[in-house]
Amino acid sequence: MALFGLSAGVLVVFAIILVALALFATELIPVDITAIGVMVTLLLVQPVTEQLTIWGVLEAPVYVLTEPGSDVSATAQGLSGFASTATITVLAMFILSAGVRRTGVIQILGSKVAAYTREDETRQLGATIGLVSPISGFINNTAAVAILLPMVADLAQKGKTSPSKLLMPLSFASMFGGTLTLIGTSTNILASEITGRLGRELGIVYLEEFSMFEFTSLGVLVMTVGIVYLMTVGRWLVPERIKVAEDLTDEFEMADYLTEVVVREDSPIVGQTVRSALQETDLDVDLVQLIRGDEVFLEPLGPKSIQPGDVFTVRTDRDTLVEVMDTDGLDLLPEVEVTEAELEAPESGHNLVEIVIAPGSSLVRETLASSNFRQRYDATVLALRRGDALLRERMDEAKLRVGDTLLIEATTDSIDRLNNNRNFIVAQEVDRPDYRQSKIPVAVGLVAAVVGLAAATPIDIATAALAGALGMVLTGCLKPTEIYDSVQWDVIFLLAGVIPLGIALEVTGGAELIADAIVAIAPSLPPIVVLGLMYVVTALLTNVISNNASVVLMVPVAVEVATQLGANAFAFVLAVTFAASTAFMTPIGYQTNLFVYGPGGYRFTDYIRLGGPLQAIFAVVTTLGIAFIWGLQPPV
Repeated sequence: MALFGLSAGVLVVFAIILVALALFATELIPVDITAIGVMVTLLLVQPVTEQLTIWGVLEAPVYVLTEPGSDVSATAQGLSGFASTATITVLAMFILSAGVRRTGVIQILGSKVAAYTREDETRQLGATIGLVSPISGFINNTAAVAILLPMVADLAQKGKTSPSKLLMPLSFASMFGGTLTLIGTSTNILASEITGRLGRELGIVYLEEFSMFEFTSLGVLVMTVGIVYLMTVGRWLVPERIKVAEDLTDEFEMADYLTEVVVREDSPIVGQTVRSALQETDLDVDLVQLIRGDEVFLEPLGPKSIQPGDVFTVRTDRDTLVEVMDTDGLDLLPEVEVTEAELEAPESGHNLVEIVIAPGSSLVRETLASSNFRQRYDATVLALRRGDALLRERMDEAKLRVGDTLLIEATTDSIDRLNNNRNFIVAQEVDRPDYRQSKIPVAVGLVAAVVGLAAATPIDIATAALAGALGMVLTGCLKPTEIYDSVQWDVIFLLAGVIPLGIALEVTGGAELIADAIVAIAPSLPPIVVLGLMYVVTALLTNVISNNASVVLMVPVAVEVATQLGANAFAFVLAVTFAASTAFMTPIGYQTNLFVYGPGGYRFTDYIRLGGPLQAIFAVVTTLGIAFIWGLQPPV
């Protein structure tokens, strides 16, 4: 069966790719679920079409994961993503990163940086970029941003600088650093595995898995150019979306939404519990704290009985406040301004902090009401920031998204639990007594050992990383129960799900077909221009779908294009790898961009404003760098 000269296998794979791209771009369902859906669909194609052939519906079965008569089963190919060295290595790197984070070494560095930068924005920017770039080369760059985001947010606040001026550069610089080594980003690890497999299958002897420092020279070039851009032109293109504020209540513009009311002697709610009287209401009002004499109570407030003279700090709008006061017998306390100074009292166990909804969070697409947020986490949400938009009314029914920033009031214990919860990133430094500082040399030594073993011995990166992860547990840097929480399982399932798609693209001849089209479009262009074209196409694709999905789709195409041009296939693979590792133009192009979207108060267009010129510069720098360092002719 064929259509327009295309085999049934190619048509099926292209249809799956189109649907997957649409779902990746729109995120109607989580990207990891889309990836698993792709894997399951590919696994079903052969057995379903075989059955349809038996029934006489089709002329012949459709094969997408294996050639007819192959010794390798379609099931083994379809599930190979779970056994992939890329998937295992990325999983181990998450554990290694968590071990480093638990020691508190990054926080110690942060305090040193803050002492150096003070209120000098140039120093703050330079220190942020200079710290995250090299760190991202040796622990996963996504983990590096998650670890450093609270430090940089505090740096901005203490230095009286808008966090908007530092957080997008933090994300971009982590991508520069991710290009330094094989383990800097999951994209590099995945590209390495695909490249090695294609080299073996196509008989291209020089096409092998990447070594640890295979492309470090190009990474240093890219990082240097990127840092110069961010420190010069870029710093003027970064908008100041969040104005410099004295405190968080000012930053979130809470002046008209926070106030205090006192319970009158004749109030009808005296003697009732807080839950029955005030919390279980359809009105848009939240109780932030209860002040009774010299004591201040936070969540859980529901079981407490209301007494005359109790003072409640409430979050609501003026119209609702009037309605509540009339109904429940409350008086407004005159000339009271509720500020961070009143809500933030760490010595008494009270904290006002920002938390960011992390990628893979179970709260994504939930609401504060449906997730039972207040009771579940013993925390009160005062405001929600999504990009540059602030929500301070009717927040309970807003569906949460990755990157949303919540301003919450909670106890120290609650903040500690949130800080340990992979659903969130606490965007301020939290003084944690459980940092294992005595393990700093051990954790850093284990990461160095992983790098050294993979770079200087025959031990492959997956084995070295797994050994390092095991070492983190055996040496006490991590508790056994902590390793599961340290892994971003959405990334693991994304990798496992999309890897079979690359196999199907190669098996059915889809990659060769796309390569034919690219070569046919530019028959008279020199190889270096086609190389640059591969970078641009991959970069544009990565800015709307997952970076890992881009690598899976484009690496086989790059190898086919290079083969047809008689060019260096490794050079073309590097162009795709670097383009997929550096997606600057949208908040959805790379996880680190989503991390800073809410805390920085950015608009979607801010990424194009700062990232567009940088993407264009990198297209030129990366293309010329590859051509100069590796050349475009196949190695002899």
